[in-house]
Amino acid sequence: MKSNFNEFKEYIKGKNTAVVGIGISNRPLIKFLVELGAVVTAFDKKNKEQIGTISEELENLGVKLVVGEDYLEYLNGYDVIFKTPAMRIDSPAFIKAKQEGAYITSEMKEFVKYCPAKVIGVTGSDGKTTTTTLIYNILKQEGYKTWVGGNIGTPLFSRIEEIEKNDRVVLELSSFQLMTMDVSPEVAIVTNLSPNHLDMHKDMEEYINAKKNIFKFQDVNGTTIFNVDNDITKSMTNESIGKTMEFSTKIRVRNGAYYEDGKLYVNNKFVCKKEDIVIKGMHNVENYLAAFCATMEDASIESMKKVAESFGGVEHRGEFIKEVHGVKYYNSSIDSSPTRTLAAIKVFEKPVILIAGGYDKHIPFEPLAEKGFEYIKTLILLGATKEKIKKVFDKVILEKHINIPIIVVDTLEEAVEQCQKVALPGDIVTLSPACASFDMYPNFEARGNKFKELITNLI
Repeated sequence: MKSNFNEFKEYIKGKNTAVVGIGISNRPLIKFLVELGAVVTAFDKKNKEQIGTISEELENLGVKLVVGEDYLEYLNGYDVIFKTPAMRIDSPAFIKAKQEGAYITSEMKEFVKYCPAKVIGVTGSDGKTTTTTLIYNILKQEGYKTWVGGNIGTPLFSRIEEIEKNDRVVLELSSFQLMTMDVSPEVAIVTNLSPNHLDMHKDMEEYINAKKNIFKFQDVNGTTIFNVDNDITKSMTNESIGKTMEFSTKIRVRNGAYYEDGKLYVNNKFVCKKEDIVIKGMHNVENYLAAFCATMEDASIESMKKVAESFGGVEHRGEFIKEVHGVKYYNSSIDSSPTRTLAAIKVFEKPVILIAGGYDKHIPFEPLAEKGFEYIKTLILLGATKEKIKKVFDKVILEKHINIPIIVVDTLEEAVEQCQKVALPGDIVTLSPACASFDMYPNFEARGNKFKELITNLI
């Protein structure tokens, strides 16, 4: 049973409230809490100059700012603390604040708790954004007023009073967002799980347990949707409290969606042919099967089919940029894990010239080398992980007596220059880094946009 948002409004009024992080996603939250009558202090590691004009704007609203390197030392004496997702709950500052009686929460936790509409949550290592976007499009096609948030879209908690009971909400939820959640959406999807974000999580077990929070707190009326082709998610199917649905590209499932003989089905009803889906690749077939399960109660087969035959994909995910001198260039900057890159390069009809490398999340690259070598014509490496990736590919090349030229560069500009030198008419070049972007770019969008700019300017 959903809590009434009026309860939160009464609770937060006059409370001494801290918001940790003054990033773009937290700014609407800060302003909203002020509107609700909270006494707000905003914390950030950056100084006022680095934060920019927003600092003055917040101060004019009556928000106190605590900024600079030692900002967390002042996180005491607060009734409520809103934590930014990327910060661990077991950091000394949060442990101390909790011991002092602070209620530590997050925007996403409060949103799921109080949202009046049905919430569908999507998590997993790969495919979250595409699956979330597909669900959003199917529900919109069916005629629902649909909201999208979490890791994508706009921060929704500050707009919760605009959302009505008959609307639908789709959230993409990361392990960081889920880690401290003790509420779950009514419908939960786990697309797949593989090693990821091990730079932030203590180990794989902690990462998996964080993901389980998407369904762990459902009641018997909840629904959880699992990918039974993935060993880790398959092992979770008996852990959900409510209804369980499954999806598979390999077997016919009894309750859910499956792929068989080139066709996609949900609850044994034919939806569409694989060849009619605009976005290619079996990983996208998986994403559609998950989306069909999630929307089955709310949308018609016709709406599912229409989206499958018209949806052209999400920016930075296998996005075609341009053909230059017979060479096709693709941007898949979102691919921040080896399994994601492996899925991305399998889509093409021939081995690709792959640009990979970036920030080190401490994920093993052996699966990419051992399973992906046959899909790669030339490998161009850059970023903090370039030597690490080169080492595992050198080993596979030696063991399998194959020839994959490896070119190591320092910048994306150099990578594109090398592509121009080695690519022949008919070749495919894709940026699919298998790593996060933080060593060189603030986010995957900035990295993808830079690549698109470089390719667009080729003549």
